[in-house]
Amino acid sequence: MKFDRRLVIASNRLPVTAGVVDGRVSFVPSSGGLVRAMTSILRDSGGCWVGWPGCVSDNRVTNMLNFRASAENYSLEPILLSEAEQNGYYKGFSNEIIWPLFHGFSTRCSFDLDYWNCYRKVNARFARTIEATSSSEDLVWVHDYHLMLVADFIKTKGRLRDLAYFHHIPFPPPDIFEILPWRVPILRGLLQFDVIGFQTARDLRNFVDCVRHCLPDARLTHAEGKYEVSTNGHRTTAGVYPISIDYESFAGEDIDPPVLERVESIKKSLAGSQLILSVDRLDYTKGILERLSAYRLLLSRHPELREKVTLIQITVPSREDIPEYQQLRVRIENSVSRINGEFGRDAWIPVQYFYRSVSHTDLIAYYRAADVAAVTPLRDGMNLVAKEFCASRFDNRGALVLSEFAGAADELRIGALIVNPYDAERFADVLHDALCLSESEQAVRMHAMRLEIEARDVYRWADLFASDCWNTTEFVGVGGPRAAGAYY
Repeated sequence: MKFDRRLVIASNRLPVTAGVVDGRVSFVPSSGGLVRAMTSILRDSGGCWVGWPGCVSDNRVTNMLNFRASAENYSLEPILLSEAEQNGYYKGFSNEIIWPLFHGFSTRCSFDLDYWNCYRKVNARFARTIEATSSSEDLVWVHDYHLMLVADFIKTKGRLRDLAYFHHIPFPPPDIFEILPWRVPILRGLLQFDVIGFQTARDLRNFVDCVRHCLPDARLTHAEGKYEVSTNGHRTTAGVYPISIDYESFAGEDIDPPVLERVESIKKSLAGSQLILSVDRLDYTKGILERLSAYRLLLSRHPELREKVTLIQITVPSREDIPEYQQLRVRIENSVSRINGEFGRDAWIPVQYFYRSVSHTDLIAYYRAADVAAVTPLRDGMNLVAKEFCASRFDNRGALVLSEFAGAADELRIGALIVNPYDAERFADVLHDALCLSESEQAVRMHAMRLEIEARDVYRWADLFASDCWNTTEFVGVGGPRAAGAYY
């Protein structure tokens, strides 16, 4: 993928995470297909990545980042945050207001005015750094809910730029969104971007409905699956671009010996029982407790499955310093203990629970050892675990049980067994159906899903979104119709 223009990416986190231990700065590469795709694009196009390096403000981090980036075709620009800024902007507004609200958990929100003020302050700092590291010829591509006001701060100064935004999490309908005390400035801030991308058609529809509901002065037109929104003398194009994975990094048929060894080790530990696998970050949106309830019901209703099926629940630590997440971890571990105490036998543990991160090698091994992957969030923007599992199954075996509330359901319902994670009885039935699928039916379903993922991998996603940004901003670029005020 090669672009003719320089690219500036802005996200809450940089593609590397910095730490200062005993006076020494160290870095850990960030994981995920998005980082791999974006860094690949930046190497080709040249540009800059703006973000928080993951540690408290330390000027030594800036110097080390510049040294690391010197061998690349792009630079890394850190936003160094104080502990108070992390608490207000990130832990507070982003994760105690926007995260729960946009996932439909409004009762978990803490609408603190100080959080809002800190969020605005940090977004303004991102905007200043973006201005200092980009020109009017660049495309600035901002990622996710942490930075919804960046374009507003840039445009306020009257400096025209091509600004694009991708929203990775769900966007709520008006009856949820209107709970937000700052709903109007958030919408007006988003509408200062030239292009906005969403994961699903439902997210786009919700966004448009919120604009209609909260901004009566906005004018909307619809064509070719996209909306154009005109408000306060600015035009924004909004569309759907489902994010994906680096397919080839999971799909290779030439299994590395370490992966093969781990697959054999995992299967040996199961002593012949079928494996239901779930991999989640610790979060209340992931539906871990609901999944455990459905699994318990499965074992209760189908005693013939006892000692013949095992659930491996891998929970990746997240936000461990937040009391609500600490309490969630305790509730999950208590639920696991109850199931194992009720149904366990000397040679069989119904739920094998791991609270830790997993390496890429181990992750692929678990995917390839599993008979069923249960990916059942209560609400999720996309959920790439579902796509990773399918991509890993070059043998076209295994079944995917997928929540209808995951963005991935739009693309993968062609082969997945779709479930409502709140419906424990039906959930248990679907798990049973998945365990009983014939090899031929598994092959048909998995083949269809893998073809879909391969055709629309993360590089294709980035290419489509960036191409639409080029096309849109070429028409409304500096000196063109936007500068002259001609919007229709």
